[in-house]
Amino acid sequence: MAQWQFPDGFLWGTATASYQVEGAASEDGRGPSIWDTFCRTPGKVKHGHTGDVASDQFHRYAEDVKLMRDLGVGAYRFSLAWPRIFPQGTGAQNPKGFDYYHRLLDALLAAGIRPAVTLYHWDLPQPLEDAGGWPARDTAKHFADYAAACFVALGDKVDFWITLNEPWCSAVLGYELGIHAPGRTGRAAAHRAAHHLNLGHGLAVQAFRVGGGRGEIGTTLNLAATRPATRREEDVLAADRARDKGSRLFLDPLFGGNYPQRLLDAYPDAPLPIKEGDMEAIAQPLDFIGVNMYSESAVRHDPNHPEQFAHVPSPYPQTDMGWDITPLGIYRLLKWVDDEYGHPTVYVTENGCAMPDVLSDDGTRCHDPGRVDFLRRYIAACGEAVRDGVDLRGYFVWSLIDNFEWSFGYTKRFGIVYCDYGDCRRVPKDSFHFYREVIAGNEGFGPA
Repeated sequence: MAQWQFPDGFLWGTATASYQVEGAASEDGRGPSIWDTFCRTPGKVKHGHTGDVASDQFHRYAEDVKLMRDLGVGAYRFSLAWPRIFPQGTGAQNPKGFDYYHRLLDALLAAGIRPAVTLYHWDLPQPLEDAGGWPARDTAKHFADYAAACFVALGDKVDFWITLNEPWCSAVLGYELGIHAPGRTGRAAAHRAAHHLNLGHGLAVQAFRVGGGRGEIGTTLNLAATRPATRREEDVLAADRARDKGSRLFLDPLFGGNYPQRLLDAYPDAPLPIKEGDMEAIAQPLDFIGVNMYSESAVRHDPNHPEQFAHVPSPYPQTDMGWDITPLGIYRLLKWVDDEYGHPTVYVTENGCAMPDVLSDDGTRCHDPGRVDFLRRYIAACGEAVRDGVDLRGYFVWSLIDNFEWSFGYTKRFGIVYCDYGDCRRVPKDSFHFYREVIAGNEGFGPA
C-alpha cells in the first residue's frame, strides 16, 4: 500500500462546541442563549431535547482532558459560551464564567494540549437576539467587545483563536430557513446577518491586533463543496455559482474582495447593509483559515433557480445524517481554497461523521467500523492535499464525544467517544483507538 506521512509538527486535534457539550445551562450565572429558547419552541428540536445537560463537560472536563491525553492529540478546539461570560450579551461580566474556562485551559495546558478557542459557535445571548440579533448592526460591535474581553482574560493561555464557527449556518439556517436558532425566516434578514457576522469577525481581529494578542487568529467556515454533475459547460458554471453563497459570501471579503456580484444580482430584494469602511474592517490579515468539511454534492444547471443550480442524486454511501461519503471532496475543496485565495495557511477544523453507534453487550466497547473507514479515507485525502502543495497545518476530528446535535437533539452521534446520555458515562469507540494510531504515526495513507 502506498504510504503518506504527514509532516513533522502537523497538528492533530479534536473539537467540540459549548452548547453541544457543556450542559450546566443555568449554573454559575450563565444566561439564556438563542438555543435555550429554540429548544423550548415546540417542534423545533427532535423529541424536545435541550442542551441543559448535554455531555456534561462543565462538570467532567477533567475526565475529558484525560481522554484526550490518552488519545495523544496536540490540540483541543472548543468554544466559549458567550452567555456564560456575559449573561446579558453586554455589560457586566460573569466572573464565574471565566473561572470555568480558566480551569479547562489549565487542565489542557497541564496535559500538553494546545487550546484552540472559538469565540462564537452559535449560542448568541438571548437578550441580543431580542434586540435584533445578527441582522442588527449593533450585534457586530457587541461581539467585538465580548471578544476583546476574552483576549484580555484568557489570552495568555490560548494558542489559537477562531472568531466564528460557520457563519453561513448562523445566517442561512438561523435567519433564512429557520431550522436553527433563532428560527427566523427571511432572506433579507439572513443577508444582513451574513454581513454583520463578517463585520463582527473583522472588528474582533482588529481588537486582537490592537491588544497585542499572543498566538494566532483566524476563522472557521463550512464551504460549499460542489462538483459539476457533468462536464457540460453549463453544469461546470452551476457548480461554480453554488460557491457564491456557500463560500464566496464569506471568503471573498476576508481576502479583501467584494461580495459576489452574481449573488447580489440574484436577490435584489435582499441587499447587504454595507457602510463606509466595513469592507476594510472585514479584510483583516489572518493567520489561518479553518475549513469544516463533511460531504460534497453534485449540482447541475437549473435555469429556474435564482442562483442557476440544483443538486442531483449521487451513488455514494451515506452517513447517519444522510450526507454522502465523498473523501475526494475534501481534497478538491482544499485545493480550490489554495488555488483561489493565494495559498493560505489552512486547518481542517472539523471533519467526521454520524453513525448509528451502539455499545457492546457488556457496555465496554463501541464498534464503529463505518467511522473508522470514513476517517481513514478523509485523512488520506488530506494527506494527498498536503503532498500536492496545500499549506494544511492540522486536522481536528469532529467530535471528541457524542453530544447535542442541534435540531436533531441527541439522535445523531458524531463522537469518537460514546456518551451514555443516561449517566454521561464515557466509552472510547474503536474510532478513538484508530485516531490514536493515526496520531502516533502508525497508519499509512494512499489515495482516497
